Amino acid sequence: MKYLIASDIHGSEYWCGKMLKAFEDEHADAFVFLGDILYHGPRNDLPEEYLPKKVITDINALKDKVYVCMRGNCDAEVDEMVLDFPLVPGCKRIILNDRLFYITHGHKVNANGEGEHLPAGLGDGDILLHGHTHIPSADKVSVGNKCFYLLNPGSTSIPKGGYKNSYAILDDELKFTVKDFEGNIIKEIKLK
Repeated sequence: MKYLIASDIHGSEYWCGKMLKAFEDEHADAFVFLGDILYHGPRNDLPEEYLPKKVITDINALKDKVYVCMRGNCDAEVDEMVLDFPLVPGCKRIILNDRLFYITHGHKVNANGEGEHLPAGLGDGDILLHGHTHIPSADKVSVGNKCFYLLNPGSTSIPKGGYKNSYAILDDELKFTVKDFEGNIIKEIKLK
């Protein structure tokens, strides 16, 4: 399976369209959404072509391709009423390509440098995949006594930290690649 991983679309029809085109161009099999799908949030400016109703239509058309969608801090109950797939709260443990992933939005469970917000059970070599920060990462990190992979696709619509709008691909060889929408590689790591 090849997954397109995206986070923080924030209702931008323009960037959602770019993401859907990337899904086609990458020949991905499924989506992993890390939350903040429709609403831009009170701390963010409106993203380009802020059209949440159009994003609903575009994403719902591909509901059968959504492997998992995490609930972000800007997602609300009403979003779950209009999306044709569930928004999973908290942190979900799943196996992708025979590796243990902890998938979350990142506003509660994250690698903040101190270790107090890491998911329970995260072990050496496991993978923490989250969005929320709008900053891509593809790193092997140590926090406290844990050594794990920290992955973040960045933000589809409102990047921060000087990065470009981005998404990530996880392929069958367990290579995690963050790309901008021109196809340039921003970050990449092989999960060994």
